[in-house]
Amino acid sequence: MAVVKITNDNFEEEVLACKIPVLLDFWADWCGPCKMMSPIVEELAEELDGKVKVGKVNVDEEAALALKYQIMSIPTFVVMEYGVFKEKSIGAQSKEDLKKMLHQM
Repeated sequence: MAVVKITNDNFEEEVLACKIPVLLDFWADWCGPCKMMSPIVEELAEELDGKVKVGKVNVDEEAALALKYQIMSIPTFVVMEYGVFKEKSIGAQSKEDLKKMLHQM
């Protein structure tokens, strides 16, 4: 499954109502570490297809979502399960660290 673009309009359907864990990548176009993380996030979306939904939230376009989840630095990765905030990690992460976040649930 490809990475899903998460917006305020589709957040409830794509994240809150999702029956599998969701990894959210809060990012921006101008953020160097965010760009560095993009291929890793894409790889995870392919590897974990069917087990985890991976979504990207552009903080410049979706400031309300960033504010709601208290995103102060980017990249920030958030794990949600059944609409419940489970885990948050700030800054560039290794693929293994992101997988660990997902498996701690």
